[in-house]
Amino acid sequence: MVFQIVHHMAALDSSPNPPNSLQAIEMCLQANAAVIEVDITPLAGDDFLLVHDPVLESETTGIGKVGDCTPEMAKNYKLRERGGIAISDHPPALLTEVVAAYLNSPSQSRLQLDYKSVYPSISDEYLQRLARIVQPLGNRVIVSSGADWHLRQLKRIAPWLDVGFDIGFYLDWRDPSWTVEPENPPYQRGVYDYNDDHLFARSRLLPPDAYLAQRCEMLLNQVPTASIWYVSHYLLVRCLQDGFNMAGWLHQHNVKLDAWTLDIDKPIAVTNAALLKNAGVDLFTTNTPFALATLLTGTN
Repeated sequence: MVFQIVHHMAALDSSPNPPNSLQAIEMCLQANAAVIEVDITPLAGDDFLLVHDPVLESETTGIGKVGDCTPEMAKNYKLRERGGIAISDHPPALLTEVVAAYLNSPSQSRLQLDYKSVYPSISDEYLQRLARIVQPLGNRVIVSSGADWHLRQLKRIAPWLDVGFDIGFYLDWRDPSWTVEPENPPYQRGVYDYNDDHLFARSRLLPPDAYLAQRCEMLLNQVPTASIWYVSHYLLVRCLQDGFNMAGWLHQHNVKLDAWTLDIDKPIAVTNAALLKNAGVDLFTTNTPFALATLLTGTN
């Protein structure tokens, strides 16, 4: 089984660079990473900032909403190190800088842009801006999101642009002991023990594998142009336990599957990675890309 490793937030195992930083991306390009994933959030100007959260103080020395910040203002801030306390020497990266780094590199690494602005907007300016900035990269870029409404509109704006769907707003599996942000759907735990707000999760009228197949068919129709699904490894393994191989089901519909986020310092991730490789998962998102690749290939 051939699979690819996705470098989460441009991770390189023990890299000294902060997540989502331009220097981290450049190091991944030098390492010929198969796929480099970064987060993007729209700025109040003709660009995007590589941050995960909607407020600057989460990951930078700035304060306030990312959407109120201009590119010029953003470059005066510094990224916080992992953990959010220590301050690095790195300014936050702009998407235009990332595209330039790709165009200047001989690497053929693919770029995954995880679009973090999920709420609907009256204007399509952000999506039009995104398509315009990444167009020079052509098929080397894929935009992923849990906001299926943005993905459908993005494909209408830029039919050439590849998109990937994170189904976690609609179907998930979470340990009841986990602390979860209350605003993050799904809001209910259904009768099949999955987090699912759909009517199908209210009554156990189908075997679990049939329920899961039905839900996946519904989700497939929400973004029929998605080439990759991005799914929590916890959900994927739970599906396997219920007799449903999501990777195999998606392959029948010409869609690939990415499992996130599997780091080798977590024993459950190590166990699940082996199970999911055998199940046919196509991509593995991780903060420990070299170590995970070694584990999955059985090489030293």
